[in-house]
Amino acid sequence: MGLKVNNISKSFKKVNALEQVTFHIKPGELFGLIGPDGAGKTTLFRILTTLLIADKGSATVAGYDVLKDYKSIRNNVGYMPGKFSLYQDLTIEENLTFFATIFGTTIEENYNLIEDIYVQIEPFKNRRAGKLSGGMKQKLALCCALIHKPKVLFLDEPTTGVDPVSRKEFWDMLKRLQTKGITMLVSTPYMDEAALCDRIALIQEGKILEIDTPKSIVKHYPKPIYNVTANNTYKVITSLNMYPFNHSVYPFGEHVHYTDKRDSFNIKELHNYLEQNGLKNITIQKTKATIEDTFMELAR
Repeated sequence: MGLKVNNISKSFKKVNALEQVTFHIKPGELFGLIGPDGAGKTTLFRILTTLLIADKGSATVAGYDVLKDYKSIRNNVGYMPGKFSLYQDLTIEENLTFFATIFGTTIEENYNLIEDIYVQIEPFKNRRAGKLSGGMKQKLALCCALIHKPKVLFLDEPTTGVDPVSRKEFWDMLKRLQTKGITMLVSTPYMDEAALCDRIALIQEGKILEIDTPKSIVKHYPKPIYNVTANNTYKVITSLNMYPFNHSVYPFGEHVHYTDKRDSFNIKELHNYLEQNGLKNITIQKTKATIEDTFMELAR
């Protein structure tokens, strides 16, 4: 079963957390909601998991209406919130048994669904959840969200604060889960994780900026983009911001990404301009746009 969201809006006092958000997720799809903190991702998750009521709009999850069928939704979805919310005084095994019991099932009944994940933490099954590392907490939370065999799985920033190795392991686990037919909605502030989804929605200030496959979103980036480096990155940014022909300037790892307003761009001219501003060891190279570049362009 998939998921449909139609013109969902939600406000808190005078702040619009969501504004007419609309998208559909196909059954078995791994769909990413990509945006920074405060973009509205968690608010949307809470509406779709029946923890909040939208001011306007409608939504169905696994064929159930979020208002009329909230009990059915709670029995058919798994939800892994951004903050670790399991019982820290219970052991790994006790947490998992507790959540299985709530849904009227057992660990053994759906063990095939969590086996690939649980075998990694089973040697520590008697350790209290509060004493686990970030990566192990993440795996336990995912097991607890899956133990009742949900039709739709919600993962709200599941890899925030987790080391790079555990992040990769987690996404490998999601790909394996997808082969079992589970529909997944994952939110993340990490643009590199967006490329691992089937489709993504870029969201900023409660508004959907674009929805498409990661490849298509990058493909439609409108301008040539250049990596600019020199001996002083801060001065590169300030100099480029004062350059009269700049379209966009922002730091990107060790580089500064630059786009020009003009259709014809002269690299030598820009090189000379930066030299005149006292910069040395200047390199300007054309590069490929990323999802982050696309997001920065759409959010302008």
